[in-house]
Amino acid sequence: MQVLWNPWHGCDKISAGCQNCYVYRRDARYEKDSSIVTKTASFDLPIKRSRNGDYKVKSGTLVNTCFTSDFLLEKADVWREEAWRMIKERYDLNFFFITKRIDRFWHTLPNDWGDGYDNVCIGCTVENTDRANYRLPIFLAAPIKHRYIICEPLLSGIDLTEFLCTDGAIQKVIAGGESGYSARVCEYEWILKIRDACETAKVPFWFKQTGANFKKDGKLYPILRKDQHTQARKANINLL
Repeated sequence: MQVLWNPWHGCDKISAGCQNCYVYRRDARYEKDSSIVTKTASFDLPIKRSRNGDYKVKSGTLVNTCFTSDFLLEKADVWREEAWRMIKERYDLNFFFITKRIDRFWHTLPNDWGDGYDNVCIGCTVENTDRANYRLPIFLAAPIKHRYIICEPLLSGIDLTEFLCTDGAIQKVIAGGESGYSARVCEYEWILKIRDACETAKVPFWFKQTGANFKKDGKLYPILRKDQHTQARKANINLL
């Protein structure tokens, strides 16, 4: 079982992977300014209770956190301490968030973080070689119990070999192309290069989606949004 928890909404674009952000695309339909960050009505979702006093979110649930923002966003500093308190209170839930701001990690920790909360998994997004070389050393040096590398939207080939060599540090790598009308090209050979590095390092790998413009064997394939996940599955290259 899983739920989506967006304690705040809105974000600032900081790197190439942000260019065609789906949050900005969705907000544009309603003429909303995505750079304005707001606390949401579901801020306290993890600790909400039903009339009988039980938590509404059942024990063991995967809580996909902050997918319309970034959990480490500077504009959300005022609310994060309270969010951490809820995450600690619900030690029986598994919280997962992805971030492009791993360089803010040390400035955002709760006082009792220690070597990490057992119920928190963090995914560090790297969309190209430049961001991989900057973010991943910081990510690997941080005290985190559960780590994923997220290569999405994948905008170039990335060599993850040196970042997967630490035994057990990375628990999964997820890769995928960019969706949306202005999606940039994702090349199959980039996906395979990451997959091969994962196979060598014995790290689970998930090819999540092709993206809207997928290039294979020199040919460009426009792929409808509804088919991007299924076409990735059909490649049959996952290592799970």
